[in-house]
Amino acid sequence: MYADALVQPWLAVLLRETPGIDLFDIHTHIGQNDPSGFHAGLPELREALARVDARAAVFPLKEPEGYSAANDKVIDAAADDPALVPFCRISPHDHPVREAERCVERGACGIKLHPASDEFTLDDERLTGVFDLAEARRLPVLVHAGPENKPFGDSLTDLLTRRPGLRVILAHAGLTDLSCLAGRAAGFPNLFFDTSWWSPTDLVLLLGTVPPGQVLFGSDVPYSTPVWGAHAALRCARYAGLDHEQIRSVMGGQARRLVERADVLDQGPAPGPPPALDLLLERLYVYLAAGVEATKRGEGPEQMLDLAKHCCRVPADHPHAEVFASVEQLLDRYTGHELTSSTPYAPGWDLVTAAAMVARTPGPPLP
Repeated sequence: MYADALVQPWLAVLLRETPGIDLFDIHTHIGQNDPSGFHAGLPELREALARVDARAAVFPLKEPEGYSAANDKVIDAAADDPALVPFCRISPHDHPVREAERCVERGACGIKLHPASDEFTLDDERLTGVFDLAEARRLPVLVHAGPENKPFGDSLTDLLTRRPGLRVILAHAGLTDLSCLAGRAAGFPNLFFDTSWWSPTDLVLLLGTVPPGQVLFGSDVPYSTPVWGAHAALRCARYAGLDHEQIRSVMGGQARRLVERADVLDQGPAPGPPPALDLLLERLYVYLAAGVEATKRGEGPEQMLDLAKHCCRVPADHPHAEVFASVEQLLDRYTGHELTSSTPYAPGWDLVTAAAMVARTPGPPLP
């Protein structure tokens, strides 16, 4: 699916430096019919999780014909595999309460809502019974919050205020509402965020301004992999200043408590934003981020990567010389291997994005 083997050394060194991590990925999908062109089967998901010895919450990709059969496939797969924890995907257009109740009785441990893809809003009255069920059973509700969403705004904060027992996870670092929620999330202890997003700036903001007990590692298979997602979350957590106990919570501890319907643990306050980025690293990061966007459109990023490589030519005594060298090594892996992609992203998306992650987060260990 992606170049996991080429990215894995950057994750491995972080795992060695942070002992005791038990990875739990709160955001993975399976399915073959999503109009986005992304797809993943059970074998691909299991292989991706095995690379990092992780467990994961799993739910369907979009199914234009409805979710009942897809939910059953997820629940059946998890019954035979202790690495998988099933969530059901619910649309308010298709008997949402009945489907949620049916899936929970069959073993679903959480609920996934996708307001953009399934075309609804959080204040849709047809979701009232779904939220009743989730609150009563302490089921986490993971809500897509990606770039095609409109901001949730008051509908989200009103929901959290009215239902203090409802556990809501905003996917993709709460992207649409992060600007207004950064620094305010501590006031909503029933709100969580997952890290399934590519931009290190957003992840650093999230981990610096939201209490670490409210942040959960997520990869977003098949839009990423657990290798790439764990590297991103762990690196940004180290850069943001989280201690080992807080990192263990982010990388799996708190997610396991949520899916087990247990009490969550307070991991202390947010550490605050880290210092400003060195300007030469910022320059490098800008070109790498532009290259990432090209690969996400399915285009080659070669011009941007040429500029990024020029940026890596810093004096040997530069305080971040090791970071520039590590970025250059990742870019050499991009150009030096025959890369393929089974997704709409251009081959090597994860190498370019890992390079952007390293450039934006100097300090944590490198291979």
